[in-house]
Amino acid sequence: MQDLSVTSSRPQRPLRTQPFHQWEFPDGTLWAEFHRTHDGYLLRFPKLADFTVSRDGANVACFPTPGVSEATAQHLFLNQVLPLALSKQGRLVFHASAVEVESGAVAFVGESGRGKSTLAATFATSGHRFLTDDGLVVAEVAGGYEVIPSHPSIRLWADSEAVFVGAGTIRAPAVDFTSKSRFLAGDEIRFCDQPRLLRRVYFLGDGSARELTIELVKPSEAVVEWVKHSFLLDIEEKPRLASHFDEVAKVAILPIHYRLDYPRRFESLAAVRRAIVEHAQDETSAA
Repeated sequence: MQDLSVTSSRPQRPLRTQPFHQWEFPDGTLWAEFHRTHDGYLLRFPKLADFTVSRDGANVACFPTPGVSEATAQHLFLNQVLPLALSKQGRLVFHASAVEVESGAVAFVGESGRGKSTLAATFATSGHRFLTDDGLVVAEVAGGYEVIPSHPSIRLWADSEAVFVGAGTIRAPAVDFTSKSRFLAGDEIRFCDQPRLLRRVYFLGDGSARELTIELVKPSEAVVEWVKHSFLLDIEEKPRLASHFDEVAKVAILPIHYRLDYPRRFESLAAVRRAIVEHAQDETSAA
């Protein structure tokens, strides 16, 4: 993984180019703009920071706006910019969390609010270890794909914090744009710093299920889900899009993909965790 060197702050001056892509929140508020430059890309997070990314994704520089903390710049880099830069390097990167179980790693894929971080936290505070809170990187190896560990921290909302975070947990500095807190791995929240073979992938439902359900997903459905939750820096770069789709299709044909849904109640998480561990260890469920 790359490190970030935060440069001096500078105001966000108007850009001459129009963004070729942008991210918006569900309410339509602009979150990020993607611009091309003569030597790569500029990613603008309005009122927060500009990031320049080299054409090959290998070099990233940050220019926070005046008054924005270094912690905020680091947070944006780790959770937004780094996954995009890795995707430009040809890596497979997805919006997903992953944890270690006895048989390898299991990943939880879903939209924001579906419970990816909560699942990572319930495992990491209950005898297992997490590999990533978001920004899941997978690499092809003999026998399948392995999960590459990400940065050793988990982001949680206040209600999850109250359940999972003990007094000895180290809290990262607060950031300027969210009330979600980031907690560093340690004795309270355990982190796995070695790659683990990907054993199961669970696409998370919306929480409307009355009881825990785990259903096998067809390869065609898995492709759609993986593509929908991919980090891609340049969505108009046709050769990269074609290769990305081919790589995703290779992952999707593995019989390890399931749809997982369960009632979103904290008191149910222990049972959910046990069911996932048992399911991941069941060789017949992947047949």
